[in-house]
Amino acid sequence: MNSGFRITRISSFLICFLALINSAFSQERKPNIILIMADDLGVETINSYGGTSYSTPFIDAMAAEGAQFENTYAQPLCTPSRVQLMTGQYNVRNYTVFGQLNRDQTTFANLLKDAGYKTAIAGKWQLGKEKDSPQHFGFDESCLWQHMLGATDKDGNDTRYSNPVLEINGVAKHFDGGQFSTDITSDFLIDFIEKNQDQPFFAYYPMIITHCPFVPTPDSKDWDPTSPGSPTYKGDPQYFGDMVAYMDKIVGKIIAKVDELGLSEDTIIIFTGDNGTDEPVVSMYRGAEYPGGKKYTTENGMHVPLVVKWDGHIAPGTQSNDLVDFSDFLPTLLDVAGVKAPKNLSLDGVSFYPQLMDKKGKSRDWIYSWYTRNGDLESLKEFAQNTEYKLYTTGEFFNVEKDWLEKSPLIYNELDKSGKKAFKTLNKALKKYEGIR
Repeated sequence: MNSGFRITRISSFLICFLALINSAFSQERKPNIILIMADDLGVETINSYGGTSYSTPFIDAMAAEGAQFENTYAQPLCTPSRVQLMTGQYNVRNYTVFGQLNRDQTTFANLLKDAGYKTAIAGKWQLGKEKDSPQHFGFDESCLWQHMLGATDKDGNDTRYSNPVLEINGVAKHFDGGQFSTDITSDFLIDFIEKNQDQPFFAYYPMIITHCPFVPTPDSKDWDPTSPGSPTYKGDPQYFGDMVAYMDKIVGKIIAKVDELGLSEDTIIIFTGDNGTDEPVVSMYRGAEYPGGKKYTTENGMHVPLVVKWDGHIAPGTQSNDLVDFSDFLPTLLDVAGVKAPKNLSLDGVSFYPQLMDKKGKSRDWIYSWYTRNGDLESLKEFAQNTEYKLYTTGEFFNVEKDWLEKSPLIYNELDKSGKKAFKTLNKALKKYEGIR
């Protein structure tokens, strides 16, 4: 055998060996996770769900290319939703007061960081004013509005949109060059993704938009780059449509960056909303007017979109009618990452990862809600529901499929067999959480 032939064989062997190592490494790498949550955005705002008032082409494309869940429920307000989403627990276990997450809690970011993920959060915080709060709850990097600082400047102007005041890794910065916070926060996350594209990352984007004040965006005809922020809390609802369109555009911007970096098959992208649309917005949904119901426990206060895209893993056009609530996100993210939850962590959530893979999974018979803005029992709304019925601890029982504004309580003795069966199932669910608080 001549030396040239031997060298060729050795070179071929090395090439094959390195290819096998690279293949094994690629298979072992945990998937990247991007979780995007729009603020005050109910299911009726999205075209793929039957909304016709606004333009959402990028989210619609996500649904067409991935999975759409028809029955997803948040809490009716931002902090209760965030606490439930991030901890995988119902508020009855760990909710304290508006604007705070108890520092003894474990979040999905803590668990993913412990599993080797690089982590970042950008957008709206509202979970504690300690300087190290984001890092304490598992985020390596942060770009946030309403972390340590308040919501308005010394003149009473809202600081969240035009020329915003944000805190980057705990350092406050006033952007005064005509910037829009949605651009700044999304750019921050995209920079994070680019920096960490060679290792698993978790990017959490609780968007500031579409929360009021309803204001022009940079794509609006009357956008004013010199605006110091809205002088009123609500702003003008005529701009809500512009804000929805801008929100959707930013979702598309993030997806485009993932595609550009060649990470689309390595990255799961999840989109949802934190609660129902705010008043006084009224939208057209499946041929009828649909009022925003933020802060109410009715359908329009809690029913939110859930769309998931993961190229090469989720079959295009996957649809699920299974019940999902915000306690389910943490166990789902752990399943995606191949991470086991600590045994000492009491989770209420049920992973919807199997449904993403177009498998049956463990579908819920009911979801539960313990809702109060400030943790007080006087304003508590506690209930369990399925896709058709809802039962409150007060005994009020509704067919929410037909009576989604809950105007006509049902009388038990007048129920048919299926109604009585649902009542008993939901009553049993409520009893499961008795005595926890």
